[in-house]
Amino acid sequence: MSMFRKKIVLVVLGLLAVGAIILTRTIALRKNSSEAFSVQKGTVSEELILSGSVKADNYAQLTFQSSGKIAWVGVKQGDRVVKGQALIKLDTIKLAADLQRAYSDLRSAQATLDKVHEDVKGHSADETFTQRETRTTAEVANDKAYDAVTKAQEDLRNATLFAPFTGIISYLAHSAPGVNVLFSEAQIEIVDPETFYFQVTADQSEVTTISKGEKVKIVLDSLPEETHEGEVAFIGLTPKPGESGTVYEVRINFDQKPDSTKIRVGMSGDSKFILSQKENVLYAPPKFISSDSKGKYVKTGARKTKVYIETGLEGEDRTEIVSGVKEGETLYD
Repeated sequence: MSMFRKKIVLVVLGLLAVGAIILTRTIALRKNSSEAFSVQKGTVSEELILSGSVKADNYAQLTFQSSGKIAWVGVKQGDRVVKGQALIKLDTIKLAADLQRAYSDLRSAQATLDKVHEDVKGHSADETFTQRETRTTAEVANDKAYDAVTKAQEDLRNATLFAPFTGIISYLAHSAPGVNVLFSEAQIEIVDPETFYFQVTADQSEVTTISKGEKVKIVLDSLPEETHEGEVAFIGLTPKPGESGTVYEVRINFDQKPDSTKIRVGMSGDSKFILSQKENVLYAPPKFISSDSKGKYVKTGARKTKVYIETGLEGEDRTEIVSGVKEGETLYD
């Protein structure tokens, strides 16, 4: 064998030896790194976790009923406003002219109607067909003129958006006047943080396990370290429309007013319902409990002997052990 080939063989053998050592150590580390748990007594809870999001009773998107040019903006994002406060206004020159024209048309129609009534005065018993037709035409014209005035007044009133409730301006489409806007475009969003609540949906098997007044824990995805206490305030009696399956709305009110500097409408999270609970019972984390064709078992003792057990209440992080092991016994995963 040439020297070159001998070197290659030696290198290969060296690599195999190093790989064997690494593999042996890895297996040993895995054996030594198995976790242990000492069986103990405590509280085990069976929980139902439902996902949902933050909503508000007082939340509105405000739009104009007609297109036009913004003439005045009286608020900015983040402002706190009170119910009835003027927020933003369209240019009303044309609308005011329309109203004045409607008033003029009404006066003209009223004058015509008064003359017709004067002409047929005293002829209620023998009013001719022509007289009745003339009178009716004048009355209809007057009614239409009056309706036109009412509409023009309403259009002028609707050129200004007012706060429908006390709250905070969370969105403002245009912060300065002079912009032409469409009637279909939302101009302002207003929300009252004091009316925040958490809404979830439960399917037909879950909703029967929930009751009004039940205490709930809420954890938002954006604030995983914080837990908010709540209470079930409403459970839908009819399926929620627009959903793919048969699900029911469940409303959860926060026990304490949420911090509006952290919590926003639309934030998602989970709500935890306690369906049943047992105290002072033996338990172990679910990861230490396995099962086969004979039943559920745990591994105990230095040799990690398989011991079959009977379980009871099963929670998210604790499972009740009814029989098979005693308090203080060490379990291995």
